[in-house]
Amino acid sequence: MTAFVPGGGRPEDPAGPRQLRPTEVKRLNREWRRASGTRLALLLDSVAQPFNVGSIVRSAAAFGAEQLWLCGNTAPFSHPGVGKTALGTQRLVHATQEPDPVAAAKAAAALGLRVVAVELAAGAVPLHEAPLDGDVCLAVGNEDHGCTAALLAVADAVTYIPQPGRVGSLNVAVAAAVAMAEVRRRNWTAAAVAPFSPDLPDEQEPDE
Repeated sequence: MTAFVPGGGRPEDPAGPRQLRPTEVKRLNREWRRASGTRLALLLDSVAQPFNVGSIVRSAAAFGAEQLWLCGNTAPFSHPGVGKTALGTQRLVHATQEPDPVAAAKAAAALGLRVVAVELAAGAVPLHEAPLDGDVCLAVGNEDHGCTAALLAVADAVTYIPQPGRVGSLNVAVAAAVAMAEVRRRNWTAAAVAPFSPDLPDEQEPDE
């Protein structure tokens, strides 16, 4: 039986690594979902390119984000370009249109979420030092101008993703995915999740 160890373990299979079957992937994702004991949300501050919004939506669904606030001139879910990259995952996340990102940040705070903006800004801390424990709402900004000054002013913290290469910034959808992965990594590490195995007989997989 192949053992999958959350938090970075390697599968141990005498036959060597293999791709998981669809039912095994579903089971594996279910176990990670059960191990994710904190809430995750996103605030999109004028992410204007539909393909970026769709990519963020797909990553948000993958990492179990429960809420997205679409602020400013963020492309709406109804845009064909969003659907092209989201690949149907829009149905897995709840989205709220809120023109004012400050109002969205306050709404997130009212729900008990710590608002952490991902931005190359003065006073920002590197992602691995950011306060990402507990329930978090990550805020990402416009492709060219980033998060607005008003949003940064009300955020509980501002963080940036260290980049040792000679590149000025990351694509916003990539940055959002990196930040979401770090939030979940913190969650799973703090919870000391026990090992589990997804390769049980297929007949034991309940219908979803």
